[in-house]
Amino acid sequence: MFQAAALVTLIYGVLVFLGGLIGYLKAKSKPSLIMGGLFGIALAAAGIAGLQGWRQTPLCGAGLSLFLLAFFGARYARKKKLMPAGMLTGLSFVSVAVNLAAILVEQAPRS
Repeated sequence: MFQAAALVTLIYGVLVFLGGLIGYLKAKSKPSLIMGGLFGIALAAAGIAGLQGWRQTPLCGAGLSLFLLAFFGARYARKKKLMPAGMLTGLSFVSVAVNLAAILVEQAPRS
C-alpha cells in the first residue's frame, strides 16, 4: 500500500504541476503557475522520495492533497465548473483516500 501511495502522490504532483502550467498558458494566470508549480513539485518530490523508501510520503501526500481538496472543492461548489475545479477536486479526493489508507495500513497492528 505504501508504494501505491507514493506512486499516486507522484502522478498527482505531475498533474498538478501541468495544470498550473496550462492555467498560465491559457489564462496568463501567474497564481496558477506559482501554486501549481510549488504544490506539484512538492507532491512529486514526496512521491519520488516514497518510492525510494521515505516513510513520511503518505502523511505529506495526504496533507498537501487535503489542502488542495478544500481549495478546489470550495471553488467547485461556488462556480460549478468541471474544469479545472471539479477535476482537481476528484483527483485530490483520490490522493487523500489512497494516502490515508496507506497511513492506516502502516499503523495497523501486526500479528
